Amino acid sequence: MKSKKSRENGTFWLFVMPALFAFCMVQIVPMIMGIYYSFTDWSASAQAKINFVGLANYAKAFQDPTFLHSAQITTIYTIASIILVNLIGFGLALLVTSKIKARNFARAAFFLPNVIGGIILGYIWQFLFNNLFPEIAGALGLTKVLWLANPDLALGALIIVNAWQYSGYIMMIYIAGIQNVPNELLEAAKIDGANAWHRFKSITIPMIMPSFTISLFLTLTNSFKQFDVNISLTGPGPAKLYMGKLINGTELLAQNISNTSLVGRDTALAQSKAIIFFVVLVVFSLIQVRITSRKEVEL
Repeated sequence: MKSKKSRENGTFWLFVMPALFAFCMVQIVPMIMGIYYSFTDWSASAQAKINFVGLANYAKAFQDPTFLHSAQITTIYTIASIILVNLIGFGLALLVTSKIKARNFARAAFFLPNVIGGIILGYIWQFLFNNLFPEIAGALGLTKVLWLANPDLALGALIIVNAWQYSGYIMMIYIAGIQNVPNELLEAAKIDGANAWHRFKSITIPMIMPSFTISLFLTLTNSFKQFDVNISLTGPGPAKLYMGKLINGTELLAQNISNTSLVGRDTALAQSKAIIFFVVLVVFSLIQVRITSRKEVEL
């Protein structure tokens, strides 16, 4: 007769195996195949013979001006988004956890943009940047600026839209952290004569460091992987000259990889770019989590 522990283990694997199998088939197996194909001359043609080419695709990727430019502007976009989204999200969290009226309504209102799909969101803001904002500027006697026609301003538009969409989501994480700060600590510090700023700096910030770890990780990965808003808001973006080649001015890394495969029909090169992208994202994420987790305080 089977022991209770054996039955529990059997039940555990009975429930876990379907999800584990699906994860392996959707994530692990394709990733292993992708790593293999990145060392070949795999093309979109089903009849083409696949040959092993070693590191040729990786060398080609680092010599591709479009990929280098995408890496550059994706880095700028990511840094700006991390700073802006977290500052706004944290500020909103402080606002809606204060004693203001209708704070529950404010939470819902600030979170609402996050539920709008990225494609739809991009088209909405495309109308605003191309039509509404120039008209408002003209009515005020200011110079009309076409944001999406300028590569630098178009990248700024992407950052603004991402901050508008994602800040409400990050706000909810900070709210959870702020509400978990023990009131006893704050009251004790107040009795000891600490003012609001010192309580905030010495108690609230250290106590919500886990929220900072999670929020920074999410904004880092979300910004690096930006795709849908990039497609619908700027498309390939206004053209610009880079390394002597005319390229798409706002093509972030995810879109560059997609275009390399679907437009350029060079699937092996796209796969090598994806592997490079994956490695960079993992390294930066691990560094960020390691740094911020060291500052966390345990109760």
